[in-house]
Amino acid sequence: MAFYNRIGNLMKQSISQTAVSNGNITGPSMYNAIRCMSSKLFVGGLSYQTDDHSLKEAFSGFGDVVEARVITDRESGRSRGFGFVSYSSEDCANEAMKAMDGQDLNGRSVRVSLATERAPRTGGFGGGGGGGFNRSFGDNDRGNDRY
Repeated sequence: MAFYNRIGNLMKQSISQTAVSNGNITGPSMYNAIRCMSSKLFVGGLSYQTDDHSLKEAFSGFGDVVEARVITDRESGRSRGFGFVSYSSEDCANEAMKAMDGQDLNGRSVRVSLATERAPRTGGFGGGGGGGFNRSFGDNDRGNDRY
């Protein structure tokens, strides 16, 4: 999906620059045509027993599922309780969203909505230091408290 977004942004820039230099815009842009080629849904509230295959199976009745993925924890491999389903058409995604939102899937009521792109992360490796000490819990002002 990120690949499509990058191509779309490049095409958008190219088309807008061409339109400005030519001074005319004809019909809907190619950018909009390509942008709608794929639609992704967010599926929340998944049962921990739901896997990629069962997620795809549950949503395949509404159209051609390009990808179905349950997000798992890196360390434990256990489901994080949400996933994504990508369709080849926007119409199929909208139909699936309307039909499946609030429905039971493997014993849990799922929430289905259009997926939004996560904001890009900034600042390299991120995360907090966590290597220091917390002086607010101790009355020792020397700064070498151990917990």
